[in-house]
Order: sequence, then structure tokens, then C-alpha cells
Amino acid sequence: MMAYQEEIKRAASAVPDSAFVAYQPSQQEAEPELPRALSFLEDSWRKLRKNKAAVVTMILLLIITCLAFLAPALSPFDPNEQHLSWKNLPPKWPGVSIDGLNGTTLFRGRRVDSYELAKVPEGQYFLFGTDEFGRDLLSRCLWGTRISLIIAFIAALLDLSIGIAYGLFSGMKGGRTDTIMQRILEILSGIPSLVLVVLMLLIFEPGITSIILAMTISSWIPMARVVRAETLKIKQMEYVQAAKALGASNLKIALSHILPNISGIVIVRAMFSIPSAIFFETFLSFLGVGMRIPNASIGTLLNGGYKVFKLYPYQMFIPAVILCVIMLSFNLFADGLRDVFDPKMKEG
Repeated sequence: MMAYQEEIKRAASAVPDSAFVAYQPSQQEAEPELPRALSFLEDSWRKLRKNKAAVVTMILLLIITCLAFLAPALSPFDPNEQHLSWKNLPPKWPGVSIDGLNGTTLFRGRRVDSYELAKVPEGQYFLFGTDEFGRDLLSRCLWGTRISLIIAFIAALLDLSIGIAYGLFSGMKGGRTDTIMQRILEILSGIPSLVLVVLMLLIFEPGITSIILAMTISSWIPMARVVRAETLKIKQMEYVQAAKALGASNLKIALSHILPNISGIVIVRAMFSIPSAIFFETFLSFLGVGMRIPNASIGTLLNGGYKVFKLYPYQMFIPAVILCVIMLSFNLFADGLRDVFDPKMKEG
């Protein structure tokens, strides 16, 4: 046995080292690389792209928002500039011969060129027509949408600030403090929003300030209740109890453990609050207790258009379509975000 092992050693020593070549696995044999872990935003965008309606409405909302906030640069006229000789002109698009978009009006059974009768200069067009004072409806729609979006975004900001702070504090404190704070919410939510606006008008002039103050009192209440409910549920989790055992303060637990875990629900709730705020502003301006004429908003445009709807239906139809598109887009986009951020939604 010993002789056999010595013979093997001698045979091995006789082979030069250059005869030994390191094994190089082929590309097919190489172990495949593991895919890179997706971040929270990347994973959310991957899920959102599968919802075509949410992607389309997101792009549409970006376009509408850009057009609205660029209204000072894009408006062909001042929204309050009056040309009484050009009043109630129908829409006219250059190069379009379709009735309703060519500047003609049906008069005694035949169509007449309203722009020629009003002596509008050659090459002057009003894409959305004019109102009863000769103001350009396109300019007024751009400025009116801008006002409505500003109010809506401020309402969402109020939801994210006051509602989250109130709900987190109430949920973290619990006990008698939580009970008192919830009773306050019930009192505030029992007051109709229209009554709040009327009360604001006794102190402030009608306009953006009074509408925002009215929403400040009541619009954040649903957000506060949602945040409180989620806080009460999450603060019983094991990792939150472990953080308490390690001496973490309630503020640190709320900001480091609870708030990141409810961010999805907060974003979705804020998105749903935007169309509600737009409708609230439109409703108040339509009644005459919100934005006041001649200031342009979707509500004031509808208020002016419905009075002459039988004679000039485009003056109400155009702002109504804008309102419907904005409301529907925000709701569909918020619904898509809910599918992305809601952990109960199963990916297909």
C-alpha cells in the first residue's frame, strides 16, 4: 500500500505545473445574476403602469395642470377684457368648416357668419367663443381652471398637514385625550360646510381666502380619522413595542415607524380630496358665495353659462366638460394609486 502511494507521488511530481489549467466555466454554465431589488418608487411605478386608465389620466392631469398654471403666458386675452361689440360669438377654429367651430350661427333657418357681422378683424379667432360681455372664453377657462386647481391643491395640503398631525397625536396618546379629540371632530363634522362659508363671508370678502378658511375647518377631518385608525392598529405591532422597550419617544415612533407605513393610504386619501375640493369650490361659486364675478373660475363660468344655455349652449357646455374631465381624471388616477399602495390588493 505504501509502495503504491509512493508510486503515485512520483508520477505526480513528474507532471509539470504548466499542465494544470484552471477550470473556466462557459457562459451557459455561469451562475445567472440575481435581479436588482426594486425600490419603493420603482415598484410602485411598475404596478401603476399596468393600470392603463391611471397612466392616461395621469398624463392628462399633467397637461391640464401645466396649461392652467401657464395661463398668464398662454391666454390670448386678459380674462376680464371686454369687447361688447364681440359678445356671444361662437367658437371659431382656423381651417375648420364644421358647423359649431367655424364661427357661424343659425339665424332664421340659415347660417350666418357671426364674426363678419360683428366686424371682427380678419385672422382674429376665439377658439371657445366669447361670453355676454365679449370676453374670451378660452382665456377665462384657463384662468378659471387655475383658480380651481390652486384651491384643490391647498385642500390636499391641509389634509396632509392638519389631518396627519391631528390623527397621529390622537392615536398615539389614546385614552381620555383621544376621546376628547374625537368628540371635537364630531362637533366640527356636524356643521355644514355651506354654513361655514356664510360665516366666513361675514368676516372676509368672498374669494379664495374665504373658501380656503372654510375648508380649513372641516376638510381635514376624514384624513384625521383615517390616520388615527391606522395609528391605533400599527402601534400594537411587535416592532413598535420593541421600539418602546428600547426607550424611543412617541414622536420618534410616529415619524419613523407609523408614518412611513401609512404613507400609501395618506397619498390615496389626499388624491381623492382634490376632486372633492374642486367640486366644493365650483358649487359655491355657482351659488355666488365663492368666487365672485368677474373673477374667473369653473363655478362662475357655469353660473354665467346656464343663464344663456338655450341661446348659447357652448358657454355652459365647455366649462362643464372641463369640470367633468378633471373630476373623472383625478378619481381614476386616485383609484389606480389605491390599487398600487393598498397592501390588500393582490397583484394579478
